[in-house]
Amino acid sequence: MSRHSIGFFDSQFRNQVTSGQFALNPFEELALPYLHGEVLDLGCGLGNLALEAARRGCRVTALDGSDAAIARIREEALSARLAVEAHQADLLHYGIDRAYDSIVCIGLLMFFPETAARAALADIARHVRPGGVAVINVLVEGTTFMGMFEPGHYHLFPRGSVAEAFAGWEIVADSFDTFPAPGATLKVFDSVIARKPAA
Repeated sequence: MSRHSIGFFDSQFRNQVTSGQFALNPFEELALPYLHGEVLDLGCGLGNLALEAARRGCRVTALDGSDAAIARIREEALSARLAVEAHQADLLHYGIDRAYDSIVCIGLLMFFPETAARAALADIARHVRPGGVAVINVLVEGTTFMGMFEPGHYHLFPRGSVAEAFAGWEIVADSFDTFPAPGATLKVFDSVIARKPAA
């Protein structure tokens, strides 16, 4: 993720912390019922999903590039005694080092150049345990809101390409959602939840 994008979100996160805006977004609400066991949340933001998953019994590792986001998660996890480890990380160059029951990647991969985005998607698929789930949410072609991107440091996925990356898995959810954005632009998201075949 570029410095431009991290700065964009760090400012947004600080404003949300100040105003106490911690509700799950629609993609997090979609993901939550499928999360179980050990969860890796890549690009966790303010940790709303990570913290709620921990409240429901998951053990969560939450990673983000924003120090403001990680500070908020650590404070809340400590206060509520939740099984959440939160770390600041350079996710563009991060390699998953072990297997998880659930891997979440909401609103992150489109901030990587195409080669890195596709490599990260493959890395996620390799590290989901048999019977586990991958939760992926990305902006896709048709998106016209580009203010949060740095030229050359983003990738709008072709429609359907995320589900194709999980060929042979059970696709338990795949939805396209369009939201209005500033300047009469649009954000078009693809949200995929895929379950890896059991061993």
